Amino acid sequence: MAKTNKTIFVCNECGYESSKWLGKCPACNSWNTFFEQKIDTVVENGVKKLKERQEPKKLNSYEGKEAIRINTGIDELDRVLGGGLVKGSLVLLGGEPGIGKSTLILQLCDKIKGEGKVLYVSGEESAEQIKIRADRLGINNDDILFLGETDISIINQEITEIKPKLVIIDSIQTMYSEELSAAAGSVSQVREITSQIMRVCKSQGITTIIIGHVTKDGTIAGPRVLEHMVDTVLYLEGERFFSYRILRSVKNRFGSTNELGMFEMKGEGLCEILNPSDILISEREGNPSGSCIVASMEGSRPMLIELQALTTQSIYGIPKRTGNGIDYNRLSVLVAVLEKRAYMMVGSQDIYLNVVGGIKLNEPAVDLGICAVVASSFKNVSIPKDTVVMGEVGLTGEVRRINMIEKRLKEAEKMGYKTCIIPENNKKYLENSYKMEIIGVKNLVDALKALGIK
Repeated sequence: MAKTNKTIFVCNECGYESSKWLGKCPACNSWNTFFEQKIDTVVENGVKKLKERQEPKKLNSYEGKEAIRINTGIDELDRVLGGGLVKGSLVLLGGEPGIGKSTLILQLCDKIKGEGKVLYVSGEESAEQIKIRADRLGINNDDILFLGETDISIINQEITEIKPKLVIIDSIQTMYSEELSAAAGSVSQVREITSQIMRVCKSQGITTIIIGHVTKDGTIAGPRVLEHMVDTVLYLEGERFFSYRILRSVKNRFGSTNELGMFEMKGEGLCEILNPSDILISEREGNPSGSCIVASMEGSRPMLIELQALTTQSIYGIPKRTGNGIDYNRLSVLVAVLEKRAYMMVGSQDIYLNVVGGIKLNEPAVDLGICAVVASSFKNVSIPKDTVVMGEVGLTGEVRRINMIEKRLKEAEKMGYKTCIIPENNKKYLENSYKMEIIGVKNLVDALKALGIK
């Protein structure tokens, strides 16, 4: 019996296979998406040997088992993971350089003290560098084992012998396999390394966290199939020159992908922010025009966030629109609705919008807040400081109902706000009574009148 090696090239986008590298995929017309893949074929007496046939069985004949989770000791991380790390799962953590990925992982290794051995494999930093960071973070866990290695065959051997509870790979782009001739960090190497780690760790029920670099576009470097292979994909976001960090899940086979965790980078490491609303609106002073509080949902968590807008007469032929934390196209649409349906002549104005704290808002429930804050700046009329605004705005100027209104209102009431502007269709079906005044509006004109802008 002999084993023959065959190399093919596979399209990263659609999976099209070719015997040679192609610049453009003939199936999906994507450019530069082919990567090298090695195939092992077992040959016996010159004949290809097929795998033993496995008979399909009824799905109901299998017994479903509840996933066993490891509590990380970091509440914000547990929230994003859906309750903790699942035993035998493969987690991919991405983020820009210096954002705090290694810091978060080291804190995790310390928090699970007593759960079992942790194998920290690093191909980027030496043991001395890791130790310096660990001392700064106050980490003292004798179960943390360090391995400075980049050869995946040696790493797999150590994992099999040690059988740790948790394996950290920092980072996947530095690892390589001698079976492939490509350089470390290439598409074929990253895919092969991940496949081998997944095969070894899942067969032994070992939880694994892989740290990955990101590209200029903010996505994890390597083939897109890398994200399909793992169980969970996490992104640590934020500006390196600001202290706040956001941990977001974009894929999770064991929980929701809408959850969000917030941290603040301090000298002792990443500290959890258990009440983001209090942090995001704590520095709001006075009551200037062009400032408004909106209620947004991140997964199951309600957050009160401050919006700021500035409108000035344009000195150029084409007015400028800039949105920080808001989709530019959505801002342009809402400005057009504000001019057409609310009769507010903002078409000749340069409009700048900012979401305080570096948060990115994508849900339509903040539409009414955007319109209100732009109108406030344009008319130079302040929105009452104790008022929260929420609602989706349609192209005809109507204010449409939003989801999870009860959680948003409870968060606003908890933070001490006295008035809430919400869609009329939401107010009709409110079941609970609130101490604050709740005003239902049907359209954009009614909302601006309720805020005292028109």
